[in-house]
Amino acid sequence: MEVKLHDIGEGMTEADINCFLVKAGDFVRADEPIIEIQTDKMTAEIPAPRTGYIREFKVEIGQTVPVGTTLLILEEEGSLNNQSVAPPKMVANHTMTIAKDNKKRILASPFTRKIARENGIRIESVNGSGLAGRITDEDIYQLMASSQQQESDRSSQKTRNATVAPAELSPLKSDTIPFRGRRKQIAKKMIQSLNTIPHCTHFEEVDVTELIQFRAELKKINQTISATAFFIKALSICLLEFPIFNSRLDEENEVIYLQKEHHIGMAVDAEAGLIVPVLRHVEKKSIRVIHDEMKMLTEKALANQLSMKDITGGTFTISNVGPLGGSFGATPIIQHPEVSLISFHKTKKMPIVTDDDQIVIRSIMNISMSFDHRVVDGASAVRFTNRFSQLIQNPKMLLLELV
Repeated sequence: MEVKLHDIGEGMTEADINCFLVKAGDFVRADEPIIEIQTDKMTAEIPAPRTGYIREFKVEIGQTVPVGTTLLILEEEGSLNNQSVAPPKMVANHTMTIAKDNKKRILASPFTRKIARENGIRIESVNGSGLAGRITDEDIYQLMASSQQQESDRSSQKTRNATVAPAELSPLKSDTIPFRGRRKQIAKKMIQSLNTIPHCTHFEEVDVTELIQFRAELKKINQTISATAFFIKALSICLLEFPIFNSRLDEENEVIYLQKEHHIGMAVDAEAGLIVPVLRHVEKKSIRVIHDEMKMLTEKALANQLSMKDITGGTFTISNVGPLGGSFGATPIIQHPEVSLISFHKTKKMPIVTDDDQIVIRSIMNISMSFDHRVVDGASAVRFTNRFSQLIQNPKMLLLELV
């Protein structure tokens, strides 16, 4: 039977072939991982649909293939013929033969396999320290460190034994980075968004002095809550009052859908590229719950362990680049088909003139908010950020808005 690339999630059209987890001639059981792929949003394993033997692969590692492409031919158990790959030698005790000849399954996550592959380490050669022999990221890093030390020792020995030769001029060299997988898909989505949505960006300054002090008070009683959790809750309140920013435009049917659920996407700077896990039903959650779930999703994103459910269905997106620096706002690109995205930038202490002409030092954060000018007018964006600023400048006001 032909094993094809199927749509494993919303909006998927193609995937890169990362690696084969088995080889031609191997016996595999139903649901055993056989190929690892990389989509624009996640790394995933394609399982065997049935028990049988791998006859041949129809794709190559590194190839980008569309949904529906035949990945390999699987010879179902009991249907072997003279044209198929010869199976392991069969004897009377069929079960024992398979157990003996079948390759041992390697227990490792797709991200761990990726680390090994990118550093030239055969995953089969690594001894797993995890539960049931699972290979962990740390196992790979320890093996890399050990190999580097051995190489360093060999190089030192060669230096001591070798005669120093005159240096030779070498031509200029350049490194390359593969433009595929998540990076390629990010590029496609950015082009789609810019070509579809007339972006307009509103910039604002928000006084976060009281929020910083409030978080310090909470920390004294062992309650650590990230500033972003407050931002997300404040945004949810703003979305209730200005639902147009939580909408979707259906041009074909000439209608704007005002979505009642607040599923907030959070841009995460992961190793493989930008990824946006989604925090669901923020409108129903406390700041503490938002903080805990946000932390969990960020950790999963950095470990490349997000599921398709974790990264789909967003209605509004935030990007917090403040910790990285950058005092002035950028123009963030909207996650199509959403209609708005807000970005939080670096907080700086600045002298501010009060209403009674006093000069005080306050902590000021810049924000930039891009919106779809087909759906939203500039005045609405200003009102939205004004309300957001009001809530953040007086964070205890959030208590009045809790359901």
